[in-house]
Amino acid sequence: MYRVVRLLARSRRLVRPPGSASAPGLGGVPGLPLRAPNAAGMASQNSFRIEFDTFGELKVPNDKYYGAQTVRSTMNFKIGGVTERMPIPVIKAFGILKRAAAEVNQDYGLDSKIANAIMKAADEVAEGKLNDHFPLVVWQTGSGTQTNMNVNEVISNRAIEMLGGELGSKKPVHPNDHVNKSQSSNDTFPTAMHIAAAVEVHEVLLPGLQKLHDALEAKSKEFAQIIKIGRTHTQDAVPLTLGQEFSGYVQQVKYAMTRIKAAMPRIYELAAGGTAVGTGLNTRIGFAEKVAAKVAALTGLPFVTAANKFEALAAHDALVELSGAMNTTACSLMKIANDIRFLGSGPRSGLGELILPENEPGSSIMPGKVNPTQCEALTMVAAQVMGNHVAVTVGGSNGHFELNVFKPMMIKNVLHSARLLGDACVSFTENCVVGIQANTERINKLMHESLMLVTALNPHIGYDKAAKIAKTAHKNGSTLKATAIELGYLTAEQFDEWVKPKDMLGPK
Repeated sequence: MYRVVRLLARSRRLVRPPGSASAPGLGGVPGLPLRAPNAAGMASQNSFRIEFDTFGELKVPNDKYYGAQTVRSTMNFKIGGVTERMPIPVIKAFGILKRAAAEVNQDYGLDSKIANAIMKAADEVAEGKLNDHFPLVVWQTGSGTQTNMNVNEVISNRAIEMLGGELGSKKPVHPNDHVNKSQSSNDTFPTAMHIAAAVEVHEVLLPGLQKLHDALEAKSKEFAQIIKIGRTHTQDAVPLTLGQEFSGYVQQVKYAMTRIKAAMPRIYELAAGGTAVGTGLNTRIGFAEKVAAKVAALTGLPFVTAANKFEALAAHDALVELSGAMNTTACSLMKIANDIRFLGSGPRSGLGELILPENEPGSSIMPGKVNPTQCEALTMVAAQVMGNHVAVTVGGSNGHFELNVFKPMMIKNVLHSARLLGDACVSFTENCVVGIQANTERINKLMHESLMLVTALNPHIGYDKAAKIAKTAHKNGSTLKATAIELGYLTAEQFDEWVKPKDMLGPK
């Protein structure tokens, strides 16, 4: 797995600015820090400054780095509240992108003093130091324009502050002319989407799946010699080892990681440089390639410029593909968790072949009850991921002409799925899988009582006679051996020679 460099390692920590006590925002916007890093000149929480956008003037709280367009968005999209804010991984990804763009723009002539201030401010965004200055919700324009401008405004004002200027003046660092130089929301937001998704996959999802894979593989080896009865259609079938059963789970998780990794090359393609409709208007030749290279250097991931910017803006098939791989992973995990909880059902009235770790009391009324809670949590996560994929699928199918306008919703769900799956795999591994024990006494009892051991007699007496033995034994409540002898189909010695569970575990 590619190594994510120190910048992103730091970015996973939420670093609040010094003196970040909360204060009410404008129009019900949740409280933000009273004082950000080196913000000695900021006014009190009850004062405002006047900023403007193309629609006019607005009051902006003086203790906030965002500007008029962010305030206007909070007024127009009061949907869902704090829990529906743009995911922080997207904001941090924007910080990485804006830093890369400023560095490239400097190469193309942007004043070095302005470029360096933008880069420093963007680094703070990427490191999570300014998280409280991003109050916008996912449910906004489908291009993510308001969030792009939220980022531009925050970086602009923070850079202005670093240079000793006046917040909201747009001088000497303008949010559009400098921070957003050679960019459009239409190409920056999908670029941030891909950066955020790639980082989450590499930092959370794949490590979680690998941890689960390794634990299941260890159990498969531990249980290699334990012979048990198999089940098909939830009914008794022929024997296999508990290790073989677990090896199926191991392979499912291995394939899950393979599928996710197979989707990543399209995620590594960045839309930056496509600007408004994919043509690259207002950029310079080579800008797209250089930005992608800078992002790759900052993250340690193999980002490249998108082969076709029109596709990169108008369609998000890459995210649908990644979400589809996670949806398949959810199906695998649902099956694994269900098998383990059913095999551990009991302790006296269920299958009881597995003994699961007892982590907490299971009932508020039934004393001593313990439940397979990790299995339940994992299956709920799987269900949520399946639901997320439906939303991503609908969003991905609705790219109209030159722009898909379901971007914020799509990335919200992709990131949610990646985080849930990665975290749930770690929880399930640490609190369930590593502590699973085989109940060999129960396993042996159920195996030797199974009627399907009769399958071993097929080559010797034929299917019809073997079926007669099984049905008669089941009807009379007798053993296979006693019934076979009573029917005169074979001797006791022949039964013992031919019906050996250890000889029924593979081809002869």
